[in-house]
Amino acid sequence: MKQWKAYVAIIIAMILWSTAGIATKIALKGFSPLTLVTLRFTIAIALMLIVGLASGKLQKIDRQHLPMFLLAGFVQPFLYYVCQTYGMRLMNSPTVAEVFLCTGPLIAPLFAYILIREKISWQNIVGIIISTIGVVMTLIAGNSNFSIGSAWGVALCFAAVISAVLYTIILRKFPDRYNNLSIVFYIQLSSLLFFYPLWAIQDLPDLLSQSLNISALAQPLGAIVYLAVFASVIGFILFSYTIRKIGVTRANAFNNIRPVFTAIIMFLFFGEQLPIIKWVAIVIVIAGLYICQHQPQQQPKS
Repeated sequence: MKQWKAYVAIIIAMILWSTAGIATKIALKGFSPLTLVTLRFTIAIALMLIVGLASGKLQKIDRQHLPMFLLAGFVQPFLYYVCQTYGMRLMNSPTVAEVFLCTGPLIAPLFAYILIREKISWQNIVGIIISTIGVVMTLIAGNSNFSIGSAWGVALCFAAVISAVLYTIILRKFPDRYNNLSIVFYIQLSSLLFFYPLWAIQDLPDLLSQSLNISALAQPLGAIVYLAVFASVIGFILFSYTIRKIGVTRANAFNNIRPVFTAIIMFLFFGEQLPIIKWVAIVIVIAGLYICQHQPQQQPKS
């Protein structure tokens, strides 16, 4: 109960990120994946800069911490989104790709223990396994298209998972003196150093050769603005806050609830049916998350 703010923060972040898939589908109707992501984080950076300067919350960073920000920006957003996008393209089924992408909570405790000696308990591990089983049930229930596809697709999806886990570990190591707005701002600013060259090589020539239809792009642009404000700014700041409060293992476990929120949102607002097996899976996910939140002892502070 002492950490209730962290749990509220991460639940809000997961709800926002669970809606990101819906907004991304809309945005992809007008933009390529790389242009979408580059524009999304450019808008997010501009927004955080305005808010940070207006509120006085944007801090200067020490030169000694610059490599940490650059590394975090490289692993996520840059490496995660590149590997995720191209990995999902090579997989036969988006559902199969999502199953591989939900393995992050399973490997996070191992990485957290090896790299930062974060304490874990058997309850953490058992809870993560239970919730992951629930996620897989949620994803595959009623889905007949479940062939894996390219081995390169699998490899890229796992690379995306590892990069996301490494990102959370780096977040855990940032000094306490930095606020979460500053951390997310400089990390995403660093990521643009990697996004812009790749975007300029791959997408910019095609964009310059095409005539833009502003009216046709209105809805995709609105979706990108939504992604920038709610997923890239608010979601990332709330997630950063939670990581620093409850640690890598317990925070990563909440990624398993994203497909649950997506399924519920699709049920409530888009009329998708939720069969009994998916309701059972949702209960399993929540039960696993509850078990996982056991804290064996005080988490070490960086």
